[in-house]
Amino acid sequence: MASSTACSHQLQRACSRPLANARLPTALPAALSRLPARRRGGGRPGAAVVPVAAAAGVRLAGVGSSVPEKFLTNSDLAQLVDTSDDWITSRTGIKKRHILSEGESLGSHASAACLRALDMAGVAAEDVDLIVMATSSPDDLFGSATTVQACGRGQAIRASRAAAFDLTAACSGFVMGLVTGAQYIRAGTYKTVLVIGADALSRYIDWRDRSTCILFGDACGAVVMTAKDDGSCALLGIDMHSDGTGMRHLNCAFAGEGMKPLSNGHASDEGSYSNLHMNGQEVFKFAVRAVPTVIEAALADAGMEKQQIDWLVMHQANMRIMSAAADRLGVPAERVVSNLAQYGNTSAASIPLALDEAVRRGDIKPGEVLAMAGFGAGLTWASAIVRWG
Repeated sequence: MASSTACSHQLQRACSRPLANARLPTALPAALSRLPARRRGGGRPGAAVVPVAAAAGVRLAGVGSSVPEKFLTNSDLAQLVDTSDDWITSRTGIKKRHILSEGESLGSHASAACLRALDMAGVAAEDVDLIVMATSSPDDLFGSATTVQACGRGQAIRASRAAAFDLTAACSGFVMGLVTGAQYIRAGTYKTVLVIGADALSRYIDWRDRSTCILFGDACGAVVMTAKDDGSCALLGIDMHSDGTGMRHLNCAFAGEGMKPLSNGHASDEGSYSNLHMNGQEVFKFAVRAVPTVIEAALADAGMEKQQIDWLVMHQANMRIMSAAADRLGVPAERVVSNLAQYGNTSAASIPLALDEAVRRGDIKPGEVLAMAGFGAGLTWASAIVRWG
């Protein structure tokens, strides 16, 4: 009889391979049948008992986004710091950025993005099994995914059966969240997963620091993933990395007092974080090097060539980074999805926001292959090769 550890290792190996080429180890179906049933809903009275299922494929079924109405143009910023529209545009490609207004929450925009994605997918909120929210700027330090999920509360989507948690990987967060959510489907644990990328970094920007305030905006985007059992899988290849030694180049550190209980005069102070710090030159050099490399590695994992990419959907950080990556990969400019000029760097939201606009314009069509890549603080960088629709 196979041990539980051996079965776990077999399951991990099976789920790490592209599904189209994967075979379940002969011992795995029997091992799965011996696992205890999973009770959906955390053991609530009357909740259905759902057996652990066999591995499934993933479909990207819907996408949605939401941004605040308020925005700041480059000319607006020129009233705050020593800059100009020409200076910002020539160095970044950014023309404006949307900013949360007083009384707006990240969670409300995340919920709106989710509802639009669910509507496109034709999926009811009560059928969502899991919500993964990639964010570095939640409304609550304990997480915002549960406020999006909340049943019968405010602007939440009311996904009453779903588990929900936050994932923090900065500008790589959406890609890492997509890969994370896909594994729950591929392992047979869940059938419908919502992956959100959402950030409001305007909360942590020094709006008198020209090196950072020109770059960032607030936004939310979401993708619905569903299980499919036809032997195919939309997640074709992945590659993910992190290097904590580079955190010094891009961070937003805790700024409170140490030993707060014994700190005279500070024992009742509110906790806080510093404004975002970035060494722009170092981050730029890292990104130009890392983005093409991680996409090439994800293509290799998928067993695909650069020529098979239909669209590049990268983190919208800087037009020069995106152009450099496209040139190295041989992808023409008209096949690079970009809305950087209208929104700036929206961190974890930038990829689903760009994807949503491209799909709704009719540019990205079902069956087309997308090379996604995120990169940013941590330092982290990740790529996923996916098939849309």
